[in-house]
Amino acid sequence: MRILFVCTGNTCRSPMAEALLKNKMPTAEVKSAGIFAAKNQRASKHAVDVLEKKGIRLDHLSKPVDEKLLNWADVVLTMTTQHKQSLIMEFPIFQEKYYTLKEFVSDSDKKIWEELKVLYAEYELKRSQFLHEHGNKLDYKALEQQLREYLQADLDKINQLESSLINYDISDPFGGNLTIYQKTLEELDNYITLLIKKLQIKG
Repeated sequence: MRILFVCTGNTCRSPMAEALLKNKMPTAEVKSAGIFAAKNQRASKHAVDVLEKKGIRLDHLSKPVDEKLLNWADVVLTMTTQHKQSLIMEFPIFQEKYYTLKEFVSDSDKKIWEELKVLYAEYELKRSQFLHEHGNKLDYKALEQQLREYLQADLDKINQLESSLINYDISDPFGGNLTIYQKTLEELDNYITLLIKKLQIKG
């Protein structure tokens, strides 16, 4: 599978992800690019330094996303939801290839979304039944109050599940110190490990 990692400037997150995957899985076909990248800029010094600590050499020059790269890739893994949305708007023809890295490797959210769909449907059904039964008997203010009390437990359950959904963004270290880059590298490292497991299952 040919993988293209995408971030903003292609000097921090996506080249770090590319380097990590190449290091852990030397047979992988992988490239990286940036939505607003200039051509041939070196990777951030901090990105180079934190990878070097892991024994990984990063010799990288930035490149912008273009149709040729998107055509080459089997899957395009972005660092944030915003990156994914930008690609959909600019290159809609390839949108079936776009995922955030976290979204692509995570199955936990799929279960949560299935539960949420059921809860949303039940909530709407209960709400419409309550309004049908009591709509003509109560004034607006009393109706709203009783409806809120009647549905509170359902709302609490929905809110709890929604708050457990994954934030699909890999934090941007740009402009930060070495410690911030280290945290981003650790976050990427975890998800690249999950990505490799998924690729091996598919393979």
